[in-house]
Amino acid sequence: MADAGRSGQSWQRTFKGLPEETYAMRCWTRERVRHANAPQVAHEMFLVVLACSPEAIEITLSTADTRVRITVTGSCELSLKHVHGPGRRIIRALTAGLFGTTTNGHGLWAELAKE
Repeated sequence: MADAGRSGQSWQRTFKGLPEETYAMRCWTRERVRHANAPQVAHEMFLVVLACSPEAIEITLSTADTRVRITVTGSCELSLKHVHGPGRRIIRALTAGLFGTTTNGHGLWAELAKE
């Protein structure tokens, strides 16, 4: 498991675009980064991307200095209604507003500060 204080660690995994994958994704996230909010943030982001029914969803977890960055992407462009749904409030609250959409519009990123 990585401490958010260590720099330069990154993990990436592709999950099936199915609701049943959310539990495995949360466990995978929890095993890699020591941040209480990381699994919940990744879960909410996964659900946003899942809403557009992609075949697969890719998760990237990265640590640098005192930050943890989570990126969740799918194969289809997210609609405005998906990005601005109820999960956004949870993500915003847990990340202090450090989140957004990926440059291609197919996913979300969020940054968490060390606890």
